[in-house]
Amino acid sequence: MDIHYDSIAGLVSAAQESGEKLSRLVLAQQAKELESTEEAVFSQMENHLDVMAASVREGCAPGLRSASGLTGGSAYKMQRAVEAEKTLCGGLFGSALTKALAVSELNAAMGRIVAAPTAGSCGILPAAILSLKEARSLPKRDCVMALFTASAVGMVIANKASLAGAQGGCQAECGSASAMAAAALVELAGGVPQQVSDAVAIALKNVLGLVCDPVAGLVEIPCIKRNAAGVANALAAAELALAGIGSAIPADEVIGAMKRVGDAMEPALKETAEGGLAATPTGKRLAGQVFGDSDLPRAGGCGSCGRCMP
Repeated sequence: MDIHYDSIAGLVSAAQESGEKLSRLVLAQQAKELESTEEAVFSQMENHLDVMAASVREGCAPGLRSASGLTGGSAYKMQRAVEAEKTLCGGLFGSALTKALAVSELNAAMGRIVAAPTAGSCGILPAAILSLKEARSLPKRDCVMALFTASAVGMVIANKASLAGAQGGCQAECGSASAMAAAALVELAGGVPQQVSDAVAIALKNVLGLVCDPVAGLVEIPCIKRNAAGVANALAAAELALAGIGSAIPADEVIGAMKRVGDAMEPALKETAEGGLAATPTGKRLAGQVFGDSDLPRAGGCGSCGRCMP
């Protein structure tokens, strides 16, 4: 069955009609479009999961620091708290926060990550999938397949709205990643396609209007901690959807609202480092600390990773 990435409702309908998981339909469609085999496409996605897992391991190193010196070491601290059973919300939640921080901090330190869907939001999807895999001893194949479901959600958002902070604010980056992660979690937990849609809608509603305000124009503050918040949001959205709690506003309408909100945002709130936290006294001081007071930076490039900053 052919599927299209123009609506979440269309994806859900196709999955319901076929009786297949959404990931199974996406894998078959991608193999067809790429004129490849399902085995080859699956192998490529499996490699992405392997890179994600490696990013988590490397990002937990105690001495990891970003080139700017502004961030690093938070994932290690969170990991220690989890190991010491000093967390408030239990091992799965603490593990997810650790992994989200780890991948995001590795990105800031110029390590190898998977943009999911952007480098600025790279920690959310890996943290969700790998934490549930670890907590429930899930088969690796199931986790790879969940990435196809997440990717389908990301493609719909890209087609109907945006994945770029420079265009839609952080709701388009960490928000989209959180929705993708929520979808993956629901499928991994045995949810039905409609619950996937509800989780996407809930996750996006929770961060609607989130601005992109990188301090010093770097994807570090507040981006790294927003990755931790993003996976927390994904877990909450998935829990609600799996409990049978639907979204009053359909996912496609939420995505449409996200686009309209992003279009209405002032440029200062869309990755220019001129508003929000970047414009606070401390934000300005940190920018001066990194680049010098005489020439405070502006965000450059696509803003997804900060690697093309002048």
